Amino acid sequence: MTAFLEVEELSKSFGSEPVLDRLSFFVRPKDTLSILGRSGSGKTTLLKVIAGLLSADCGRIRLSGQDLQDRPPQQRRTVYLTQETLLFPHLDVEENVAFGLRLRRRPEKEIWVVVQTLLESLELADHRRKMPQQLSGGQRQRVAFGRALAVKPALLLLDEPFSSLDAETRASMQQLFQRIAREQGMTALFVTHSLKEALLMGDAIALLHGGRLKTYASEREFIEDPQSGVGAEVSFWRSIEGAQE
Repeated sequence: MTAFLEVEELSKSFGSEPVLDRLSFFVRPKDTLSILGRSGSGKTTLLKVIAGLLSADCGRIRLSGQDLQDRPPQQRRTVYLTQETLLFPHLDVEENVAFGLRLRRRPEKEIWVVVQTLLESLELADHRRKMPQQLSGGQRQRVAFGRALAVKPALLLLDEPFSSLDAETRASMQQLFQRIAREQGMTALFVTHSLKEALLMGDAIALLHGGRLKTYASEREFIEDPQSGVGAEVSFWRSIEGAQE
């Protein structure tokens, strides 16, 4: 299958400190690539470079065969989402979701159809007239997700979007993302420091460490790699289990 996102020899430094060191990888269309990395490993920097929010020192980024390097963020057909929902406090749920479409001056009938469909899919239809401050953390994240999907980005860049949520809400949002991704055929990069989340969310998985990105041919290969941390995690739970016997 042809690659949809292609990154070649991408590097980025801040001063004398290298953060990304000749990263090369690809993402197939309609796939989510999970990128696991510790805090400070360069995950956010990578997404911001792809989104055009930071410039690379060198390398090439192609999306659907088009070179993105000289394109401003608004022309890259990407949306960058973080754990900070950044909803407009003076707009209700429906208008927050519609915001990007109104900015693009889409016809009112098209806006209504797209927004209502998303509200139903994201289980927000009963909250359409609520203001952001009236919503739970999970509901606010759904609204931010809907606002991103409304403009039909070619690529979603998700920067630990659920990390501020409690465990139950986080699990619910993970399931929601997987369902929407399948329904809409989304292509995404999902970065996280959670080993479990990386395994759950990705069709493919990679590890960002020491400025280099290591991709895996299979989930089994990732699990068997000592660098992934899976072995240490298994050993920990076995030790807990043994201590309780």
